[in-house]
Amino acid sequence: MHFPSLFTGRFSDALSRCSFASQLDDPDRYAAMIRPAGNPKFGDYQANCAMPIGKLVADSNPRQVAAELIEQLQLDDICETPEIAGPGFINLKLKDSFLQDRLAEMLADDRCGVTPVASPKKILIDYSSPNVAKPMHVGHIRTTVIGNCLAKTLQFLGHEVITDNHLGDWGTQFGIIIYGYKHFGDPEVVRQDPVPELAKLYRIVHQLMGYHKAIKNVPKYEAEIARLEDLHAAAQQEAEGAEGKEAKKKRKAAESLAKKVASARANLESARATIAATDADPVMKQRAEAHADIGKAVLDETSKLHADDPENIALWEQFLPHCKDEINRIYSRLNVTFDHTLGESFYHPMLGEIVDDLKQRGLASESDGAICVFLDQFDAPMIIQKSDGAYLYATTDLATLRYRQETFNPDEVLYVVDARQSEHFEKLFAVAEATKLIDAKLVHVSFGTVLGEDGRPMKTRSGTLIGLESLLDDAVEAAYQVVCNPDRLVKLNPPMDDQEKRLVSERVGIGAIKYADLSHDRTSDYKFNLSKMVALSGNTSTYAQYSFARTTSILRRNEVTEADVVERIQAAGITFTHAAERALGLQLLQFQEALQNVYEDYRPNHLVDYVYSTAEAFSKFNDQCHVLNAETDAIQSTRLALVVLTGRVIKQALELLGIEVVERM
Repeated sequence: MHFPSLFTGRFSDALSRCSFASQLDDPDRYAAMIRPAGNPKFGDYQANCAMPIGKLVADSNPRQVAAELIEQLQLDDICETPEIAGPGFINLKLKDSFLQDRLAEMLADDRCGVTPVASPKKILIDYSSPNVAKPMHVGHIRTTVIGNCLAKTLQFLGHEVITDNHLGDWGTQFGIIIYGYKHFGDPEVVRQDPVPELAKLYRIVHQLMGYHKAIKNVPKYEAEIARLEDLHAAAQQEAEGAEGKEAKKKRKAAESLAKKVASARANLESARATIAATDADPVMKQRAEAHADIGKAVLDETSKLHADDPENIALWEQFLPHCKDEINRIYSRLNVTFDHTLGESFYHPMLGEIVDDLKQRGLASESDGAICVFLDQFDAPMIIQKSDGAYLYATTDLATLRYRQETFNPDEVLYVVDARQSEHFEKLFAVAEATKLIDAKLVHVSFGTVLGEDGRPMKTRSGTLIGLESLLDDAVEAAYQVVCNPDRLVKLNPPMDDQEKRLVSERVGIGAIKYADLSHDRTSDYKFNLSKMVALSGNTSTYAQYSFARTTSILRRNEVTEADVVERIQAAGITFTHAAERALGLQLLQFQEALQNVYEDYRPNHLVDYVYSTAEAFSKFNDQCHVLNAETDAIQSTRLALVVLTGRVIKQALELLGIEVVERM
């Protein structure tokens, strides 16, 4: 059920019959100006088209436009008489009888009243895409849960969705592992326990590379801090001497420079900490001295791999399956799957052809030995082949686009990648447009960063990104402390055994991380706070999962099944006798609106907001409307129907968010 679409159709018909119809350049745009009412006492929805139309129509005003519109509207079958409010708002209140009938239909529908789209699209979603040579970390959580939610939601709406995990299985990260294996690895140990040993080798080489990079960067950071401090001091002095608006402007400039100074100092502090960590470890210090040129050596190993060096290819083929097994284990725990996992290596044979094609079209040319695509709207070119012959991400992404066009012919391609890659995708889309590489609509679904409590990107004390698995373990343990608290479980009959406790903790803990991430506008950064994420109150997955568990508990206490409730409603129908029943019923019928809102701007937080609002409406209903002790059988049947529908909708909504429910909490 999608009430705005229903109203839009009726308003479109009404507008076509109004005296001012010929003066409207785009009647459908005005007809679609339907919004949920801000205050329920004024109605359920509000039409806002009379104000802009009133400005267009000569010798008229918005209230007159609204009055004529109401005369032409045919809403008697679904609405009470529309009312004009304020400067020309049209308030719309759905009839109870209409809502009751729709809820009865929804009860008999296994899709929770969601009608598949009339014109489905083929949508390819590129998300997660970790570098498989190293363990997944906190930075992978956003792309994975946002992409998975979008895939599930769009598919449930009726679109054909193709998911592709564009693995990083061919880049510098494998040069790191190969170098580590050759210089620090024990072949027998790697053979016996490959996953932790390869991760260990990666960490060793990565630390050594970071050490030498930090040594080079310290003088740069010190010089940059000195420069910024001088600028900040001068800016502060100017701000103190300025007056009025100019003073405010100069204070802002000084504050901006202060932030840059703080950021530069943080970079210096991080570099010194990196150096100190290696200097304090005699083994790592000795390795650092013996491998002073490790950064270049790793790139050389990567170049040899790309040049089909037999030894490096053999090592890559040996290591890759173990690396994939490790990330697949994490995906299994997250309950995330993909239709395709075509990594960078899959496209490597196609890259030379991409470069040649762009050169033949006159779009690519040589600059300082590299092959570049120069775009008028960008200061810097898109480099597609370095002077040493190596290809870049941009080349691979262009080859990927062409393959997707030829293989899938999608209507849309969504890239769920963090906002720091925005310029890369702007250039990629510009080249795709110039070459007609693909017919699809291309969208960069960008997102912000997960921050620690200090407001900085979430890292360990040593400065490395926190491993995703340890994050999941912490969440599950935090959930266990909350939902398996003995004081809470004492009332459960039969008691929870250890297996059920662990199942509940796993689902609540994993769900807490996903829900918290998806609850934020994806373009915003957010602070990671486990205690808030697993709380039983507020806008959390735990609260939503608990709301579902309450619905199953109510059915058990009333000794009825869903099938029993459906049968009772088929015989007696649904009738509201309390305002909380109507409020919950309307909320349940707005499920499709929430899903459509997710698709319109690719923001899962719309669905999270809907889940929370539904849980809140159910809580108020549960407090005010007794089910077991209802006054009559008819009232009890209606309330049981609302309980069943609430459970179904919350379960389905959470499933689209990638979250599993539990029967008891």
